[in-house]
Amino acid sequence: MDSFAAALGRGACLRRPGLPEAVKVGVAFGVCQFAMPLFGWSVGIAFANLVEAVDHWIAFALLLAVGGAMIRNAFGGDDEAEDCGPPVRSARAEWLALMTTAVATSIDAAAVGAGLALVDVDMVTTSLLIGAVTFAVAFGGVLIGRAAGNRMGRWAELAGGLTLIAIGAKILFDHTMI
Repeated sequence: MDSFAAALGRGACLRRPGLPEAVKVGVAFGVCQFAMPLFGWSVGIAFANLVEAVDHWIAFALLLAVGGAMIRNAFGGDDEAEDCGPPVRSARAEWLALMTTAVATSIDAAAVGAGLALVDVDMVTTSLLIGAVTFAVAFGGVLIGRAAGNRMGRWAELAGGLTLIAIGAKILFDHTMI
């Protein structure tokens, strides 16, 4: 769901994202959600406590940074701009923002993978399923965000930024208060 929320915000903030953008976002989120449980699983039982001890802080920091940037963009710039991102953004900056969000929303999956190392589970199949579902919801999120973004403009980016920060705070709260 955090990948869906991030994709929804991205779709709302980009100028008329189409199928190629939706595929790119879906692939980025899907690959990260596929890889992180495998990474966590490969770390295994010996390092499970280390991954679990810091995953929530890393996810919170990354989501706070991305969400904060979205909120900053929502309040800055020309009020008549159609999109809610910066007017000119390099392809490298776009890719970095996308991958940072994809990693941030999937980093807690590494701890899940480490936990799954304790049980008998087919990790390749499990990770493929996680990645495929994430691809689908992120792809749909961009397209739904596109429709919502035309109506909501900067408010969509503000909501997306606040949502990412809330997701980060929830991850942090769930891991530190339990």
